[in-house]
Amino acid sequence: MSAFDPSAFLPDDLLDRFRERAAVHDRDNTFPGDDLADLKAAGYLALLVPAELGGAGLGLAEASVLQQRLAGAAPATALSINMHLVWTGVAKVLADRGVDALRFVQEGAAAGEVFAFGISEAGNDLVLFGSDTDAAPQPDGSYAFTGTKIFTSLAPVWTQLGLHGLDTTSPDGPKLVYAFVPRTDAVVTRDDWDTLGMRATQSRTTELHGAVAPADRVVRRVDPGPNPDPIVFGIFSVFELLLASVYTGIARRALDLAVETAKKRTSKRTGAAYSQDPDIRWRIADMALAYDALPPQIAALTRAVDDVVPPDGRWFSYMSGVKHRAATTAKHIVDEAILVSGGSSYFTRSELSRLYRDVLAGLFHPSDPESAHSTVATAWLGPVEG
Repeated sequence: MSAFDPSAFLPDDLLDRFRERAAVHDRDNTFPGDDLADLKAAGYLALLVPAELGGAGLGLAEASVLQQRLAGAAPATALSINMHLVWTGVAKVLADRGVDALRFVQEGAAAGEVFAFGISEAGNDLVLFGSDTDAAPQPDGSYAFTGTKIFTSLAPVWTQLGLHGLDTTSPDGPKLVYAFVPRTDAVVTRDDWDTLGMRATQSRTTELHGAVAPADRVVRRVDPGPNPDPIVFGIFSVFELLLASVYTGIARRALDLAVETAKKRTSKRTGAAYSQDPDIRWRIADMALAYDALPPQIAALTRAVDDVVPPDGRWFSYMSGVKHRAATTAKHIVDEAILVSGGSSYFTRSELSRLYRDVLAGLFHPSDPESAHSTVATAWLGPVEG
C-alpha cells in the first residue's frame, strides 16, 4: 500500500492561498466561501466517504493529518469544515460497525451537500446526553424540532443540519432523537457571530421553529444520559479527535513561526541570531517537546477507531483527554511563540496575533476543561458517590 500523501489533497500553493485569505476573513468577519469552493473541488467534503459511493475512501487517521495541515494555514476554515467531517466521520464509524443509518450523509457529501453540526445549546452541559430542543413526533414518522442551537459553524452555507432534540411525548419516551433537517423557512440563522477569534467559521446561532426532519432522516432514538449507542460513540470520538487535530495544526504552525523568527532575528547585544541564544533555544525546545506528544496520540486513537477496536471503559476519557491536551498545549505553544517573536506579534497584521485569538476557542469546545477532568476522574476513581 502506498504511503498517504497529504499534499495530494492540500498542495502547498493552495495552503498559501488559504493563509492569505485567512487574514482577510478574520479582519472582515466573513465566511471563507472561496476556501470552501477550493476544498469542494479537491474532493475534501467526501474524504471519509467510501470510494464506491464517490468519495476518497480515507480513514479518520488520514483525515486528521489533513485537518492538522489545513489548520496550519487557516484555522477557522479547518474548524468550519471539521463540523461537516464530523458527520461524514460518524457515518463511517457506524457503517464500519454494521449500521447503515447515515448512508444518505455519505451520498450527500459526495454530491456536494454541506452538513452542519447542531448539537450545542446554551447552558446545556449534558451535551450529547440531553437536549433543551423539543423533538415532536409527527404521524408520518417525521419529527418537528423547536429550540435554539449555538455555535453552528458553516452557518451561511450548510444544506443539512444534523441535530438532536428530546421527545417527551412518545409512549416509550423520553428519547433523544438524532436527525437531519434541511434549510427551510422554519430555520432562522442569526447574524450574531462577532467574536475574539475563529471569526471566519461564522458559527452563528440557529433558531428552530418546528423544523421538520423527514422520517428517512430520523437516524436514531436513544435514552437520555450516558449511552453505549453507536451514534453517541461515533459523535464523541470523531468530534474530539478532529478538534484535537485542528488545535494540533495551530500548535505546529506557531512552532514553525517561532523557529523561523528565531533564525531571522539578530541580537543587538551579541550580533548573533536569536536561534543561538540559550534562553530562546530552551523556549523553542520546550514548545517542541509539548508539540511532539500530540500527533502520535491522535494517530493511535484515530487508527483504533478506523480499525474498529472495541472501546473499553476508558474510551471516553481517552477522547476527551486528547482534545483537552491538544487545546491547552496549543495555547501554551502560541503563548511561547509570541514571546520568541517579540513585540511585532502584538500587531494585528501578525499571523501569530491571529493564532493567539484563534487558539482560545479550543477551551470552549466540548469537552471543556471541567468536563474532561470529570470524565477522567470517573474513569480512574469511579463515579461520585451519593
